[in-house]
Amino acid sequence: MSPPYAPNLINRIRSMPLTDVLQAVGAQPDRNDKARWHTVKGTISVTGAKFFNWNSGTGGGGAIDLAIQLCDFDFRTAVAWLNGHLHEFQEAPTVTVPQPSTFKLPAPAPGCLDRVVQYLLDKRCIPLRLVTQLIDASDFYADHRANAVFLTRGPRRNPVGAELRGTGPQVWRGMAPGSRKDQGYFCLRDTHSNAAIICESAIDAISCFTLHPDHSCISTAGATRSPAWLASVTQQYSHVYCGFDADPTGDAMAEDMIKAHPSIIRLRPSQHDWNDQLRTQR
Repeated sequence: MSPPYAPNLINRIRSMPLTDVLQAVGAQPDRNDKARWHTVKGTISVTGAKFFNWNSGTGGGGAIDLAIQLCDFDFRTAVAWLNGHLHEFQEAPTVTVPQPSTFKLPAPAPGCLDRVVQYLLDKRCIPLRLVTQLIDASDFYADHRANAVFLTRGPRRNPVGAELRGTGPQVWRGMAPGSRKDQGYFCLRDTHSNAAIICESAIDAISCFTLHPDHSCISTAGATRSPAWLASVTQQYSHVYCGFDADPTGDAMAEDMIKAHPSIIRLRPSQHDWNDQLRTQR
């Protein structure tokens, strides 16, 4: 049976920029090749509306195909996720779409935890006390691929997603399939602070918290203009800073965020990102 979507809506979703989809799942752009992105499913090259996964040797065209490949969605779920998660088609006619399937956290692999912790300590210069704090709070663990898994939580501290960071020689980051970045975020909190810094990743948030321990540091899991939860953060904290990366994408996203929320102030890391700054200072 054909899905009950208006054809014009399907066409508009399919023609979305592939970079929007990649950013939504937390893919990391290659620093040397603007056409390449590092994802949880491997390295993907983008040429217009076409993409190719170098790890699996498969490709496709359009945002729906890309969402299916990156998140293991079926067609209906991919369309629903793109329509609801990315907030790009709110002016489209109202249609009844199924909600994306509930996300499933990667299974913890205690045998891989030492390797991932050592990566955070040695390669990222994260203090052991913060790593231990995150483990004790069940906000961080390792999966069977030795990925670092950072939980994103909703207003009631319920898990709504997870950031994944590879710890091997290939640098990449992604999201657990089914994660809802609009419903929650990863955060290190100073319970006495009235200031928060918005960062692009969990590792950056941890790094930023190391440098600014009197602030709460939040990850958007990829540069994004205005996540749905941001308004509540600006109400919760007297001072909110946008600490996106010191690059054209980070600057542009920060500018758009400040336009949407004029009370937010730009706080640019002195290096490319907060972890680079932390490693430089250490």
